[in-house]
Amino acid sequence: MKPGVEFLGRQFLAAFKPQKLRRGPAIASALSLTLSMVCILADMGRSSFGASDLREFEAGKVAEQDVTADFSVSYVDEEATARRHEELARQVPAVFTYSVEREDAMRAEWEKFKALSAPFFAETSGDQAAYINAVEDAFPVLLSRESLESLYADPNRLHVLENGTDILEYLLESGIFALPLTGLEAYNPDLAELRHNSGQRTGREQINYKRIITLDNADVAAGQFAQSSGYPSPWARLFPLLRPFLTENVFFSQEMSEEQTAEILSKAEPMMKYIERGSTIIRRGFIITEGDMEALQALSNSSPGADPRIFFGQIMVSLMLFGLYHFLLGKRTLGRSLKPAEIYLLCALIPFYLFLAVITRGAGIGELPQAVLLPTALVVILPAILISPRVAIIVGLSLPLAAFLSGSFNVSSYIFALVSGMTAAWVLRGAKRRMDLVMAGVMLGIANGIAMAAILLLQRGPIAAWPAALFWSAFNGLASGMLVLGILPPLENAMNAVTTFRLIELSDLNSPILKRLFNAAPGTYSHALMVANLAEAACQEIGADPLLARVGAYYHDIGKMDNPGYFVENQTSHNKHDDINPRLSVTVIRSHVKLGVEKARQLSLPGEVVDIIAEHHGNSVISWFYDAALKKDPSINEEDFSYPGNPPRSRESAVVMLADVTEAAVRTLKKPSASRLEKYIQELIMGKVEHGQLTESELTFRDLETIKQAFVRVLAGHYHSRIEYPRSSPATESVP
Repeated sequence: MKPGVEFLGRQFLAAFKPQKLRRGPAIASALSLTLSMVCILADMGRSSFGASDLREFEAGKVAEQDVTADFSVSYVDEEATARRHEELARQVPAVFTYSVEREDAMRAEWEKFKALSAPFFAETSGDQAAYINAVEDAFPVLLSRESLESLYADPNRLHVLENGTDILEYLLESGIFALPLTGLEAYNPDLAELRHNSGQRTGREQINYKRIITLDNADVAAGQFAQSSGYPSPWARLFPLLRPFLTENVFFSQEMSEEQTAEILSKAEPMMKYIERGSTIIRRGFIITEGDMEALQALSNSSPGADPRIFFGQIMVSLMLFGLYHFLLGKRTLGRSLKPAEIYLLCALIPFYLFLAVITRGAGIGELPQAVLLPTALVVILPAILISPRVAIIVGLSLPLAAFLSGSFNVSSYIFALVSGMTAAWVLRGAKRRMDLVMAGVMLGIANGIAMAAILLLQRGPIAAWPAALFWSAFNGLASGMLVLGILPPLENAMNAVTTFRLIELSDLNSPILKRLFNAAPGTYSHALMVANLAEAACQEIGADPLLARVGAYYHDIGKMDNPGYFVENQTSHNKHDDINPRLSVTVIRSHVKLGVEKARQLSLPGEVVDIIAEHHGNSVISWFYDAALKKDPSINEEDFSYPGNPPRSRESAVVMLADVTEAAVRTLKKPSASRLEKYIQELIMGKVEHGQLTESELTFRDLETIKQAFVRVLAGHYHSRIEYPRSSPATESVP
C-alpha cells in the first residue's frame, strides 16, 4: 500500500471508529430511533391511499365521505394529452419521396425518342411519312400523329426537342406527385414534406399543396416554365408530344409519415394535472365523476404505501439522517463527548418534534404552512442554552429536514421551520439575562414574519391572507421565547446544566454558601474574589468562558470552611501547623479538595464547577510540608504529600489553577512591581508546566503568555503604590 493511501486509510478508520457505548445513552438513542421510525411509518400509513380505499368509490355514484390529499400529486391528464397529440399530429406534414427508377425510365424514353428523331430532322429533304411510321413502330399508340406532324413541320424542331429535355428535367426535379385518394386526411392539410434522398438531392423541403405538380396540372407547370425560360410560343402546342412520356416520380410514404408523427409526439410534453396538498378531491354528497376517479387513481399510485420502493427509500433516508445526526453530535465534531443528560434531552426532542409534525400534517391555518403550528424555535433554543450553540445549529438543520424527507413537511413548511430554527440558534449569542429570552422571542417573531412574507410571495398568496399569516408567524416566535422561560429552570436543575443564566445566579455573592464562607473564612473569601478577578480577565483574553471561570473561582475553596484556621490566609498570629506533625498537616490541607467536592455536589452545582473545585490543585505536591517531612524522614513517599485530584481537563479549570497559585504566591512579594510580578508569575506558570499539571488542559504556550500578561495587569493594578499621607490629628477629617 502506498504511503498516501495508507495515511488516508488510517484517517478514515480513526474518523469512523465507534465510540465506547454507555448503557443509558445507548438505550435512549435506540428508543429515540424506534419512536422516530414509528412516527415516520405512521405518517406514511396515514398519507397512503391504497387500492382497498379506491374500491369504495365508483363513477356516477354519490360519495359517502370526503377525500383530502395529504400530499401533492401530479399526474398525466390522459384526455387532454390525447387531444394535444391529435392536434400535433394534424400539424405534421405527410412525407413524400422520389422514385429514382421512375425518373430514369422517363428520361431514357425521352432520350430514345430524341435519338430516333435526330436523323430525320437533320436531313434537309426528309420523308415525313417515314418519320411518323418509324416513331409509331418504336412507340406504338404513345404519340398522336397530329403532334408528330406539328413537330416535323416546325423549322426549329431540333431546338424543340432540346427544350423538351429542359422541361422534362424541370418536372422531374420539381417532382410529379402521386396523391393517394385516402391516407392524407390525418396529416397537415396545407403542407407536404418532400424528402430528397437520392443522387444529389439531400435534405427535406416542405411544399404547399397548391404548388404541387401532378399529371393533371403538368401542362400548366410546363407552360409557365417555358414562358419564364423564353422558349418559343409554339412549344405550348407541342406539349402533348412530351405528355405521354410523363408519369409520377414522387409517392406518399405511409411508413415515413407515421415515423415522423411518432417522433414529434414522443417529444411532446404530456398534459399534467396537479393536486395540491390539502385540497379536497371527493366531497361527501356529490356525484363522483370520471375525472374524480382519475384523480383518486393518481393519489393511490403516488401514495408512499402504494410503492414499496418509496417505503424502503424513506426508511433508508431516515436511518442515514439519524446516523448522520448522531455522528455530528459526536466528540470529533463538538470537541467533547455529550453528557448522558444532554443525550437524553436530544433523544427526547427528536421523536417529540416528529410526532408533532405527524399530528399537525395538513392542519395549516388558511394560507399558513403547517410549520407555523410547531415550536421549532423552542426545540432549538433548549439545546442552545443547555448544551451549546453548535448543537443547536445541528438540531435546527436536521429536524426540519427529517420532517420534510419523511413527508410530513411540504416545501413551505420546511423553509419556515428552517428559518425559525436557524434564527433560534443565532439570537441567543451573548444572552446573559432571562429577559434576553424575551428579546430573542421578539427577534424570532420578526424573522418568522419575514420568512412567511417570502413564502406568500413565492406562492402568490392573496393579499387578504397576509395579516393573519404574519400575525401567527410572529406569534410562533414570541410564544417560543415565552415558553423557554417556564421550561428552562426545571430542565436546568434536572440536567444540572451549566447555562449562562445559572452561572450568573451562582455568581451572586449574597448566596448562602458564599456568605457562610465569608463569615467562617474571611481570608479564603478574599482570596477567592481575587482569584475570580484573575481567572475572568485571563479567560476573556484567551477566548475561554470567563463566567464559568469566575464562578469556579468563587467556589474552589469552599472545602476550607470546616477547618479555616489551618490555612494561612485565615491565620492572624499563631500557625496551628507548628503544633502538629507534617503528615497530619498535609492531611488537613489535602482534605479541603475532597470536602469542597462533597459540598458542591450537595449544593447541586454544575459538573463543570465541580470539576474546577476538584482540579484546582491537580495532583501537585504540597511542597512546604513535604520538605519539612523529608528533613525528618528521607524515606517518605511523595504521593502521601500530593493532592488527590487530577490535572485540569478544561481551559477554565487550568486558568483557575494558575490564578489560585499566583494570587497566593504574590502575597509573599514585598513591593511587587510590574517587572517583579511578571518574572515571578512566569516562574509559577512554568513550574506547573514542568510538573505536568497543564498537559490535559489544551492550553497553548501562546495562551500561557496571554494569561501571564492578564495576571500582571490585574495584580499591578491591585498592588499599585500609593503616596504616604501625613498623620492627621484627631480633629482632622481622615482621607479615604
